[in-house]
Amino acid sequence: MGLAELLSAYGTNYLSALVATWGMTAVCFVAVMLLAAAITVLRVSPFRPLRFLGDLYVQIFRNIPVISLLIITVYALPFLNITLDYLPSVMLTVVLAAAAFGSENFMSGINTIGVGQIEAARSLGMSFKSILARVVIPQALRTTVLPMTNLLIAVMLTTAIGSQVPLDTPELTGVVSFINTRSTGGILAFAISAAGYALTAAAIGFVGTRLDRKVRILR
Repeated sequence: MGLAELLSAYGTNYLSALVATWGMTAVCFVAVMLLAAAITVLRVSPFRPLRFLGDLYVQIFRNIPVISLLIITVYALPFLNITLDYLPSVMLTVVLAAAAFGSENFMSGINTIGVGQIEAARSLGMSFKSILARVVIPQALRTTVLPMTNLLIAVMLTTAIGSQVPLDTPELTGVVSFINTRSTGGILAFAISAAGYALTAAAIGFVGTRLDRKVRILR
């Protein structure tokens, strides 16, 4: 099947899959940022048990293969009387895994903040919460624009695990399986999906680079 014939027959499916991928990526990334920020707060907490929990989360979810985590989410959670539909299962898997790496990015950003700034804030009587909100988090966000841009691309690529479960609207990798079960799309079917990922990643990278130039902290 040639390119023109493939797009004529399944162009709408590709477009729906691309939109589905974008939607999953956007929702997952927002959740990743929130969870990563919460985990990072635990990791810099003055209380040792909270620091332990934050570090433990990162060590666990950073080192579990995503496909294994998906299997646990889909097939093991029902034994605990927790049953999720396939789409929430995929998104939960992506968020849990990516948040560990997001927290590492935040920690890298925090480590660039001079100790003197923290000590100055403490000398002014600022609480731990105020130091985080006014000194640490704003600078960490500005410092980690490029790492978080890369994480956003990684989140988009990780949504491809949705191809392993029967989603109502397949994402870009899943649509290839959909096509190849109905006709012979061959390598060209994969190439079109790969182009969708590559072009989206290029756009994300361009925006991230421009944003980094605007907010970067020169030291």
